[in-house]
Amino acid sequence: MTEKYNPNGTIYISRRAIATIAAQSALESYGVVGLAHKNLASNLANVLVKDPMRGVEISYDGLSIEIDLFLIIEYGLRITTVAQSVIDSVRFHIEKAIGVPVTRVDVHVRSLRISNPD
Repeated sequence: MTEKYNPNGTIYISRRAIATIAAQSALESYGVVGLAHKNLASNLANVLVKDPMRGVEISYDGLSIEIDLFLIIEYGLRITTVAQSVIDSVRFHIEKAIGVPVTRVDVHVRSLRISNPD
């Protein structure tokens, strides 16, 4: 949980809120088809309970945020270019919305998907 102090009180921002911003930013990036699970166990757990933090892990040490994203990328695109675009977009949107620096965004490409098999 992130805390921001101001003269009127304290603002608390949950990891789930940060994960939602990161997931939305990633999904809006060109070439990203979807979010994937970190491992098979979390995939099976999501069958039972829909988790909005699927594909996103957030670490906060009190000074900065670190993010791990597990993505499905469009087949045929340059993976490094899509990943760098996602990193830039996620970092920008989180820093803009929350005001806490993002020191690291790691993109883990879990699979490739062909959207239009023509």
